[in-house]
Amino acid sequence: MTTPPPALVRRIAAEFLGSGALAAMVVGSGAAAVNLTDDVGVQLLINAIATAFGLFALITVLGPISGAHLNPVVSAVDLAFGYRGPRDIAPYIAAQVLGCISGSVLANIMFEVPPVAWSTTDRISAGHLIAEVVATAGLVVVIFVLARTGRAAYAAGVVAAYIGSAYFFTSSTSFANPAITIGRMFSDTFAGISPASTPLFIGAQILGGALGYTVVRVLIPRHSPVS
Repeated sequence: MTTPPPALVRRIAAEFLGSGALAAMVVGSGAAAVNLTDDVGVQLLINAIATAFGLFALITVLGPISGAHLNPVVSAVDLAFGYRGPRDIAPYIAAQVLGCISGSVLANIMFEVPPVAWSTTDRISAGHLIAEVVATAGLVVVIFVLARTGRAAYAAGVVAAYIGSAYFFTSSTSFANPAITIGRMFSDTFAGISPASTPLFIGAQILGGALGYTVVRVLIPRHSPVS
């Protein structure tokens, strides 16, 4: 059995830590919001702001190490465009999923609720599934149009802004990430999603990723930095 090269180990570690931090931010800010106010609109605003700010920080810090995918769909599209090799994909996705589960459990512990409590929040509706397709496709377009036009340096701010906006313009509040969807099953708090809702959400996200990839291919057929 060969030992993974140190660079790959560092990338996997960055994806695990970043995904864990992202889940802790999403779940923790949702739990905090419920403690702070009974107004659902304000709760969602708190959750969205904390997530957007946290994403900006995570992508800025971890981007130079692993690319800060923190999302299996992003990793898969990265592979499809040839930015990442096949060797990275399975470890990246495993790290992202395990990281999001760990982050959700950590948030539960910080807010003194059971470390693992299956969410009872049913989120399945036709509108929510369409919203997940839209949210994930939009995320892929945002990331990879920047990458293919030589403007990846703007990704932290643009992705954070997009996700903050998508919390409100999508009916599903823009999960847009299979790993975070799995992680959020483990917390019966504001940000949770029931295990029964998860498979269809993930299916919609995969479809959205494929749609986003196609749109980017049409808009930017080749990597071509803008002048």
